[in-house]
Amino acid sequence: MAMASTSAAVVLQGLSTPFLSGSRTLLNATIGGRSSAASSRRLIVVAAAAPKKSWLPGVKAGGNLVDPEWLDGSLPGDYGFDPLGLGKDPAFLKWYREAELIHGRWAMAAVVGIFVGQAWSGVPWFEAGADPGAIAPFSFGTLLGTQLLLMGWVESKRWVDFFNPDSQSVEWATPWSRTAENFANATGEQGYPGGKFFDPLGLAGTIKDGEYVPDFEKLERLKLAEIKHARIAMLAMLIFYFEAGQGKTPLGALGL
Repeated sequence: MAMASTSAAVVLQGLSTPFLSGSRTLLNATIGGRSSAASSRRLIVVAAAAPKKSWLPGVKAGGNLVDPEWLDGSLPGDYGFDPLGLGKDPAFLKWYREAELIHGRWAMAAVVGIFVGQAWSGVPWFEAGADPGAIAPFSFGTLLGTQLLLMGWVESKRWVDFFNPDSQSVEWATPWSRTAENFANATGEQGYPGGKFFDPLGLAGTIKDGEYVPDFEKLERLKLAEIKHARIAMLAMLIFYFEAGQGKTPLGALGL
């Protein structure tokens, strides 16, 4: 009995490219089989998993202090920094990431507001609350009431949506029913709703036939950039607090 011979050729391209450093690379392998009847080809795609990043890349030892086993590198900006073990419980890890993301976003807004507010009015940021009229035409009571109402409504919706995803995109949960779909999570990822309302510039998606279509490749890059900027902003706010304790301002520290 004669059997058809089979030859397989696997071609690896880019052995000196980012494939060896852990980025995802497609390996094209063409397996050609010859027989008396027909010939067939297959395309096998293999994705190399990215290695875990470390906040101390030069240190290989250290156990969970340097390389905690409960962090797998899947979160944006995960460099294995959790010396207190706060993320051992997956449920707590999800909550801490949500808290980090929200605090970071507020910190980024605060840093811009501190610089712009003082440059506009000349009033130090830590004294602006005592005299809000110097910056904006609002009294302290109006400013406080508006902030409590708006932030209370938005934060309560975010809180409920965290424990019950997509529960806030229904008509009864919004004050205007015709735009209820704008509050839906267009990406399916917690903390990154996207959509026409939360991504009006289309930075992480496009609008096709009136529907928002997320671009997950762009989204992943923006998630990493955001968390890095958020952490820097939180550190900046910590420095601002120390400066305020000495009666100094960020612009004053810069000699402006």
